[in-house]
Amino acid sequence: MISIQPSFSTIMRNYVQETWALYRRLIIQTQRRPATFIAGLFQPMLWLILFGALFQNAPVELFSISKSYRHFLTPGILVFTTFTGALNAGLPLMFDREFGFFNRLLVAPLTTRQSIIMASALFISTITLIQTLFVLGLMSLWEIKLHLITFVITIVILVLLTCALTMCSISASLILPGHIELLALIFIINLPLLFASTALVPFSFMPMWLQVLASINPLSYTIEAIRSIYSSVDWTWSTTVVETIWGTFSLSEVILLLVILNFMLGIIAGYCITIRVR
Repeated sequence: MISIQPSFSTIMRNYVQETWALYRRLIIQTQRRPATFIAGLFQPMLWLILFGALFQNAPVELFSISKSYRHFLTPGILVFTTFTGALNAGLPLMFDREFGFFNRLLVAPLTTRQSIIMASALFISTITLIQTLFVLGLMSLWEIKLHLITFVITIVILVLLTCALTMCSISASLILPGHIELLALIFIINLPLLFASTALVPFSFMPMWLQVLASINPLSYTIEAIRSIYSSVDWTWSTTVVETIWGTFSLSEVILLLVILNFMLGIIAGYCITIRVR
């Protein structure tokens, strides 16, 4: 019997079709149950209003070139909103496991099971983009005015962070036994990673042990990169955007770190799917 191997174009076409079908399924689920999506839109505004009002009299000029604490806080809220949404990316897959739909995906004649991961990453990236546009649109009425290139780079950075955290969440959803354990993990790491970052204060206002933790937290690099490019109008790819106890990092280096992080976590997520199949 002669075996005919599919061409590369056929494989890519099937991969795109599979990813689109799984992505559309997640969109339909959100349309039928929009409560989580609506809450995700208003949550960052609550953070901005509450924290912005709580620290509105803080001497922000002592540690930042921002005009106000709300101006300083906005990048942190954007990244934290992205972080929270991406952490929850594994929940739909976990429920698919518990309800048996994931087993159907595993026995389906998929070109590659990486389409499962890619569909989740694209879905969370779409939700993140909508939330980012919503927050920046409202903030533009107050203080922040972004140039087009700054806005595009901000979106790129947030999407890279979203995809990396989505891979991490999917890996956890494939390893942990159930959604109770996944939710417990999310609750444990959610706020600690926020406070161990530069979302609320800069590195210089932290004790040394917290600076060490914040310097290895990828959220800090993303927050500082976004904060630097929208606070300055003459930034370049070689502009230093992060100053940690390990050294300084330029904008291009931060983006490269996020790309490497995506690559590494993508491999881990793919390996977790392989282990789950076995």
